[in-house]
Amino acid sequence: MSHKAASGPNVGDARLGTAVRAARPAPPGTRFRAATSADDAFFAALYVSTRIEELALSGWPEAMQAAFLAQQAAAQQAHYVRHYDDAEWWVLERHGQAIGRLILARWPSQHRIVDIALLPHARRGGLGGTILAGVIAEAEAAGKPVSIHVEKANKAMRLYRRLGFATVEDKGVYDLMLRPAGGAAAVDAADGREAVN
Repeated sequence: MSHKAASGPNVGDARLGTAVRAARPAPPGTRFRAATSADDAFFAALYVSTRIEELALSGWPEAMQAAFLAQQAAAQQAHYVRHYDDAEWWVLERHGQAIGRLILARWPSQHRIVDIALLPHARRGGLGGTILAGVIAEAEAAGKPVSIHVEKANKAMRLYRRLGFATVEDKGVYDLMLRPAGGAAAVDAADGREAVN
């Protein structure tokens, strides 16, 4: 299902989704730029950085882990391109070096965070929360909720809840989380606590 955005001046690589139509605000000391196909290697490395600890517990030989992670990274990218063809793909940079990405779809009913990820050295310093706050503010200005699929074991789950996201659907390994427009408090069905706005 396509939710194409209005046309306008484009930047970036339309193969990755909707070509970016404007600059995206970034946390202090960083900048967002439109992703291109030249970022494929970075996206693969970013994916590996989010899974390497988990896979290390498998006991598989390193070569097998590397092959599996490369296959999974390619599958994730193909899934995002196929199912979120209307999303904008952004690369977050610090000092000219890629440190993360944001894939964002703006649908008529909501803004969907397709993916948000940071390299390990960029995590736990407030960047993720600042990026999410920017997405939330943008959606609020449009009167729309924000949604995201989050793995149940994701260490950032507490951050999402603190920002007002609540689980609206159990998708097995993932929870579909939604932050309502207007900052209304929501109760998270996963733990029964009220989400803080």
